[in-house]
Amino acid sequence: MAPRMAFAMTDTPTNRELVDGLTRLLTVDKRAADIHIGAPQKGGVGRVFGGQVLAQALQAAQASVPSSDNRAKTAHSLHAYFLRGGKEGIPIEYRIERDFDGRSFSNRRVVAAQENEDGTSSPILNLTASFQVPETGLEHDDSPMPDVAPPDDLKPDMEMRREMADRMGDKLSDVQRAFMLRPRPIEMRTIDRLHWMNNEPREPRAHTWFRTAAPVAAEADTPSLHRAIMTYASDYTLLGTSALPHGLSWMRGELVGASLDHTIWFHRDARADEWLLYCTDAPWSGGGRGFNRGRIYNQSGELVASVAQEGMMRKRKSKS
Repeated sequence: MAPRMAFAMTDTPTNRELVDGLTRLLTVDKRAADIHIGAPQKGGVGRVFGGQVLAQALQAAQASVPSSDNRAKTAHSLHAYFLRGGKEGIPIEYRIERDFDGRSFSNRRVVAAQENEDGTSSPILNLTASFQVPETGLEHDDSPMPDVAPPDDLKPDMEMRREMADRMGDKLSDVQRAFMLRPRPIEMRTIDRLHWMNNEPREPRAHTWFRTAAPVAAEADTPSLHRAIMTYASDYTLLGTSALPHGLSWMRGELVGASLDHTIWFHRDARADEWLLYCTDAPWSGGGRGFNRGRIYNQSGELVASVAQEGMMRKRKSKS
């Protein structure tokens, strides 16, 4: 899902507060056997960010996987379908099905649902995750990291957003300005121009460094949380890649879209509070959909995760 949440904050939070808030957001609460509750985003309005639902669902699945012979199984892939747009302000329930537990692998299905006004419940996402006991094996890596500018040579995206907001002045509505300038727990530094700042068609490729705005607190610092944060961040820039060849933007109100599915393969452990390079490309769009791929590298140039997503992408029709 494209991120469509705003924040009703009177005081600007510190980076430490933002990251601690993200940690709390992605820490699901066990209410019963294989039932967890994900808290809503504090101050969020509108539609729930898809990355939040993905990460909370993964956290619920991770909490249900036992160790095998004292060896902890870790998530190596997840596959999810977005069914409906979730609503901000309402907790999300995650029900887990334990489909398989073997010596090396385990599999979980998670249904995320929200309660309706009439007391019924509607699913908003289905997720399947697979877990494996870490082991050594045949290795190759035929996906070298692109030669791009390092993060220290780039402006933070927030700085570019502020400059753009100042230039646009009254052309931005209050809602657009709040969305553009809202504080984020994920710091991003884009190597290419932000797609919504440019209406010239260009090749469907983008490169962005990202990390949490502050280090993850020691008491919450686990590999499973870092996988959840990477999952959360993987939904930020992916869908916009398929809009690049068309010179159109969701921010400018030219497109209607939403994520349809999301897949991640975790190749090796990585820290989400250290710089990671997110390289995205979109080899195809058509039929009201866009297909996007992503590769995530650490600063050593190692491929740590691969991502794929198809999203609905339609040109907004004029009201006339």
